[in-house]
Parts: sequence; C-alpha cells; structure tokens
Amino acid sequence: MDRRKASTRIRVHAAEAVDVDRDAHGKPADDESEFNEHRQPSVEIAGDLEPFMGVKMRRLASIRRECRGDYLDVRSYSYLTKLLSKQGDKKVLFADKVLKFTESGKMKRRILLITDFAIYLVDPETESLKRRIVLSTVGKLCLSELNDNFFAIIVPREYDCLMATTRKTEIVTVLIEATKTMSEYELVVTFLNRFEYHAASDVVKEVHCEEVDGGVRTRILRKGGQ
Repeated sequence: MDRRKASTRIRVHAAEAVDVDRDAHGKPADDESEFNEHRQPSVEIAGDLEPFMGVKMRRLASIRRECRGDYLDVRSYSYLTKLLSKQGDKKVLFADKVLKFTESGKMKRRILLITDFAIYLVDPETESLKRRIVLSTVGKLCLSELNDNFFAIIVPREYDCLMATTRKTEIVTVLIEATKTMSEYELVVTFLNRFEYHAASDVVKEVHCEEVDGGVRTRILRKGGQ
C-alpha cells in the first residue's frame, strides 16, 4: 500500500461507534473490550482555512466556530513552557487535550502541542513528554471521508500516531500551514475509509470507517497474523 496515495470523495454523517483493536477474526484485544461500541459526539471546529474543502464536508457547527489555537493557555502551565523552552520552541500554534491510541489499542489522554517546528505529545498526569515529532519527518495525514473524530499522523522514518479529537479540522489546517511555512512543501492529506498505520515499527493496524444507521462506525483492526 502506498503510504502517500490520496483519494478524493465526500460523505457526511453524525455520531460514531468505535470498535477498538479487534484481530482479523473479530476478537477484541485483551483488556480493551470496554471501548467497543463506545458512542461519542463528533463536532469539528474549523476557521476560515479549510485545506480539504471540496473533499470532506464540514458540519454546520464547525462553520460557525472560530479557531482559537491554544485551548489550554500553555503559558499558565510551567511544565509545558519549560518543556518547550528546553527544545528551543516558543511559538505555540495549537494546544489541546486529545485521545491517543497506544500500540496495544488502549486510549490515553494526551496534551497535543503543535509549534512551528514540531509536534509534542505530553502526558498530563505525569507532566512528561511522551513523544516529539519534527514536522519535516511527517509524511502525510490520513482521515476518513466521513464525519468521525479520527486522524493519523504518518511518520515513515519512525512509527505513526492515531488520535481522536473534536478539533481535527483545525489540527489538520495548522499542520498543513506550519509544514508549508517551515519546509516549503504542502503536507499530503489522504481521505480513505480504510487506511493503515504503524502503531509501532513492526505493528500495522487498519482503521475501517463506515456509515451505519444514525452515524459512523469506526473499527481499528490488527492486520492479519499479528
């Protein structure tokens, strides 16, 4: 599968159900069945910039709401400012809490920081940096064609990152603009209702999104034999 291949079609719907980490035979991974059939609201936030307008339709609520960027007021958290200062980063383009999927498929709450140079994932409980991704190493972003909260950051030289957030549209916009400013190339955004991501260097998973009655169903599957 070409990890940089794009697709362009449109579909929209409302709420979503999530099936997390089932294997090829439909069996849930250990300790993860509590996330299956989980229903959650799905409302995106977008500003005037819409990098994929014409490919993926925004919800009405998203059209009326403005992008704020820093939803946490990073300056009020000394451990975040120290973390950024240590890395030489000062300009915060986006900050908010997200759900990040681990290699085993569990959902962990993380603080997502995007600067003009890198992406940071921080554990808010331990106040520790879990991962830093330099923007120039990001290969592409993967999203479905439907109205779900999931997106994957594909990092070919390392491993990928699957997250869920109600501010997906804003995050994608910020990443595209920041990458274009820093590297003078436009980040590829693919729209596929089935896409792969590397949960670890040797672990490949598939995200399947489909329309169901009343919303969108998202399944995260272990790729066969793993």
